[in-house]
Formats: sequence, structure tokens, C-alpha cells
Amino acid sequence: MTAINGAPAASGSVALVIGGTRGIGLAAARKLSAAGSEVLLNYAHDEDGALAAERQLSEEGGKVRLMRADIGRPAGVVRLLEDIRRTHGRLDVLVHAAGSFHPAPTASPHIGKYLGDGAVAVGPLLYGAARLGTLMTPGTGRIVAVSSIGARTVVPGYAGLGMAKAALETLVRYLAVELAGKGVAVNAVAAGKIADGGPIPAQVLEGLLRRTPTGRLATAEEVADVVALLCRPEAGGLHGQVLTVDGGACLR
Repeated sequence: MTAINGAPAASGSVALVIGGTRGIGLAAARKLSAAGSEVLLNYAHDEDGALAAERQLSEEGGKVRLMRADIGRPAGVVRLLEDIRRTHGRLDVLVHAAGSFHPAPTASPHIGKYLGDGAVAVGPLLYGAARLGTLMTPGTGRIVAVSSIGARTVVPGYAGLGMAKAALETLVRYLAVELAGKGVAVNAVAAGKIADGGPIPAQVLEGLLRRTPTGRLATAEEVADVVALLCRPEAGGLHGQVLTVDGGACLR
């Protein structure tokens, strides 16, 4: 197996990117596609965005297929994985980059929305755990979850997603132990605020940049680079690790 431009050795492999139609997920999908993977793009609701992502990857020469499923529900995850088993017989790479975010203080009366954030964060790996052990390719299977520094650092208004991502990182460690014997590596990438993400107040941005050693925010492309690194054959010795991509902000 060979690698292309730092992407995983993926020629002819099958890669599922959950939440792969925008942001970090789309950037990761492009990396995998450029390396020769057939990329299965999962989305839940935004069909226009999904079609645009499919068109972009296809125009770049990639082999891509859209797969619609609500991964916040057990039935949606099961159907998605069983469809892949039926059509492809295996899965070499799974990147979970989907997220749901309802900003609110911890004491918000709308606590129910927090639970929805949690379902999207842990659903694909939790509901899919029983099937991933037999669906992922033994020896070279790679599962990478996209987390957030909000799992370990208090970010105002971020309690719901922060709790969800903390649960995701815990699940990554448990799955890493359970799937290691099958030759499947499970890891995560924790992203800081990314430059090409949503808008951020000028005062908040100034504070972030002041405590970031690089003096700038990381990009979705840079986060995707680390996701791709964890998908490489050479990363087979990494299990249950969370790599942080935030320009060094977490060091201060």
C-alpha cells in the first residue's frame, strides 16, 4: 500500500465520512478521495449541501457516493452500516465528523437540546459498535472521530457539545481497546476554533489569537491532515489517542 501527499494509503479502499458534506468532514473526504478511496458521504438533512459536496469531489476526479441516514438514531446507524455491508462488503476507513451544536449556558432550561447534541456525537460509534468489529477491514481498519477542545476546556455557551465530545473521547478509548485485537485502530482528533468555521466576535477572536502560539487559527484542511495521518498504515500503533489541532492554544 502506498500513500499520496500525506493522505492514507487508500487506493481502492472504501471510506465512510459521517458528516462529510461540509467543514472538517468535507476536507477529510477530499483527502481520502485524492488518495484513491471510494468515499461514501453521509448526511442527514441538507440535500443541497450533499449534492454540492458530491459534485465537488467528482469534479476533482474522485469516486463518491451519497448515503443519507440520521446517525443520531440507532436505526439510522444500523441501516447505514448494513447498506455498506450489502453494497461493498467491508469498510476500510470511518471518519466521524458530524456534530450538532445548540449554544446555551449550562443552566439553560432547554436541556433537551443537549441530549440531541450527545446523540449525534456518540451515536455512530455507540450504535454501530456491534457491527464495526466485523465490517472494518482486519489489520488496516481505521476509525477516526473528530472531537473538540471544548471536551476538556470550558468554552462559554458550549456545555452541550462539550459534554457530548467528552463522551465521544471516552467512547473512542473503550472502542480502541475492544477493536485493537481485530486489527482496527480507533483514535480521535480534537479541533480548536477553526478559521474557516462560523463567525466569531472580534473580542473573542483577539483573545484566542493572543494565547495561540502560532498567532492564527487552524484551518479545516489542517485538521483533515491529522485525520488523514491517523488513517495511514504507519499509524497502526496508535490506539485510543486524541490528537489536538489548535495551533498550540491548549498549552497556555
